[in-house]
Amino acid sequence: MTGTVSGNEQLTLSGRFNHYSSTYLGAVSRFYARLHRRLFEHFGGARFTTLFGRPVFELTVTGRKSGQARPVMLMLVRDGADLLACGSNGGHPGTPNWWKNLEAAGHGQVRVGRDTWPVAARVITDDAEYDRRWATLVAAYPDFTTYRALSPRRFPIAVLTRAN
Repeated sequence: MTGTVSGNEQLTLSGRFNHYSSTYLGAVSRFYARLHRRLFEHFGGARFTTLFGRPVFELTVTGRKSGQARPVMLMLVRDGADLLACGSNGGHPGTPNWWKNLEAAGHGQVRVGRDTWPVAARVITDDAEYDRRWATLVAAYPDFTTYRALSPRRFPIAVLTRAN
């Protein structure tokens, strides 16, 4: 269902803006994302916990080439005790690097507010599960629908489960 919107779905203005920013203003978009993450870190997870009025969390994964910790801010979408991570990249045609790192590592660390814990990552491959998890993502963050309508690719989804 990439690149399509059914008759009852609306393309959001914020989704269009984010898609345009990630696709055509990459440097500006990356600058803002890094600034947001640094401010979140500076305030110990107590501030800058939302983006466009929606909650966010920090995912840190080891870089597949550098071996360095690579943190990124993502939309906070809970599914029971798990978190969902969507490699939408704002609808950009390319898969985000953080996703490639997550796939390679298979695990990471999340920070929600002031709480931090390790997670195991499982990429969703089953279509029925994908559709169910996609509905959860869209319910929490409707801009995902706009991103998908404006992008030529299917966005990967991972389930992040607390690791021991």
